Amino acid sequence: MKKCILILCALAFALALPSVNAARRPNILFCISDDQSYAHTGANGESQVKTPAFDRVAREGISFTRAFCDAPTCGPSRSAILTGQPIWRLEEAGNIHSTLPAKFTTYTELLKEAGYAIGFTGKGWSPGRLEPGGRTVNPAGAEFNKRKMKPPFGGMSNRDYAANFDDFLAQVGNGQPFCFWLGTHEPHRGFEEGAGRRTGKDPAKVKAPAIFPDHPVVRNDLLDYFVEIEHFDQMVARAIKTLEKDGQLDNTIVVITSDHGMPFPRAKASLYDAGTHVPLAIRWPKGIKAPGRGVDFCVNLSSLAPTFLAAAGLKTPEMMTAGSLMGLFANKGNPERRSFKDISSAFIAMERHDGCREGGKGYPCRAVRTREYLYIRNYEPDRWPAGNPDRKFCARDIPFGEVDSSPTKKLLMDNKDRAGFKRFYDLAFAKRPAEELYHVGKDPGLLENLAGNPEHAEVQKKFRARLQEHLVHTKDPRALGLDAPWDYYPYYGRRLNKNWKVDPKP
Repeated sequence: MKKCILILCALAFALALPSVNAARRPNILFCISDDQSYAHTGANGESQVKTPAFDRVAREGISFTRAFCDAPTCGPSRSAILTGQPIWRLEEAGNIHSTLPAKFTTYTELLKEAGYAIGFTGKGWSPGRLEPGGRTVNPAGAEFNKRKMKPPFGGMSNRDYAANFDDFLAQVGNGQPFCFWLGTHEPHRGFEEGAGRRTGKDPAKVKAPAIFPDHPVVRNDLLDYFVEIEHFDQMVARAIKTLEKDGQLDNTIVVITSDHGMPFPRAKASLYDAGTHVPLAIRWPKGIKAPGRGVDFCVNLSSLAPTFLAAAGLKTPEMMTAGSLMGLFANKGNPERRSFKDISSAFIAMERHDGCREGGKGYPCRAVRTREYLYIRNYEPDRWPAGNPDRKFCARDIPFGEVDSSPTKKLLMDNKDRAGFKRFYDLAFAKRPAEELYHVGKDPGLLENLAGNPEHAEVQKKFRARLQEHLVHTKDPRALGLDAPWDYYPYYGRRLNKNWKVDPKP
């Protein structure tokens, strides 16, 4: 009788554990670069950058041709990835140099509760402060950053990301599933000038994006950026090789992406494609049907959180409004939308980036992106979108401080009144109207704003309504006419301008 009671107790205990067998649950290796646009991988068509790891994952898994970050700024984008929610639902986390309140559940926390080993190297959730949000551990997991190396070029981190992944694997329990965040600091600025040429790259073979003048300074700046992308890809390749050697690769979901677009003018910290359209490739032999295909649905990176949970056999919490990609993995055709009927659009937003305006104000804007169109709503068009031209209004103490300092930025600013440059200067720094509409298919550089054109009035009206409907449904305070406090949240970044401050809330 006692033996039966013990057996029944053991059975009850086993049934209380997560229902999915831990041995069958997939591992997750999430690889995220810092500031990389969609076009800049070999598989996506850039001949001057070598990305064999990304290309392999795209070839052996699926590649998303229309993946978009939720926000073109580091901290908010990473917050959306972790929580499976758009930034307008995340309070302070909608700003960079802020915090991620603990009340917003992350997929990493849920996986840890289900028995996963969780860790990260390099740049996890960042930049900001954890403590004001009630956290003591980075939401990306336990930190593994002890291993160092001599980087190939200046401006790169000395962290050996791949070796740190090895250290993480060494402490994972036998048979325990894991979820690891491999986040490099590359290709974030600054770059070592001339690095691209020293690796044998030819500036003459670089095609400058349509938003920049085709100038040697721009081409060489792009080559230096490509070198940093290659460094990221090499780290990913080493991590994949470790998994292959350990026999764990085929039971691991390998994701390669970036938090947002390139650190150039009219890219990062803007809602245009150069700032929001990111590479995304996913490999998972046990879960992806018909590998080697491209997926052209517009998806947000916030969909990764519910995807990881679904793959692990866990329920997605109600607060996560993004839909899982599991249907696309199964080649069923449509991505899931948990809380909204629109399956053909990505939604993107920005609030305060570095706040380089009087009183620390941001540039609040929202966008909807489909296969054919990009529609943008700028809530404060009287503000400078790239930051005030007067450096005294910027915490970083630079003019147009929302745009990272770079040779390309300097070229535009130094030649703003010269023929052939003013157009590009205005594209990068000038004020913008309340509404913008671009036909992506006919105008991939997004150079001609169709908003206000009578011939496109009906299209503009349709997209205005589509964006508003989604924002209301997902409870965006700006769309609901409620208090929108992002301009007044504390700023936890380094202030080179000691006189800069955030205005108190009225």
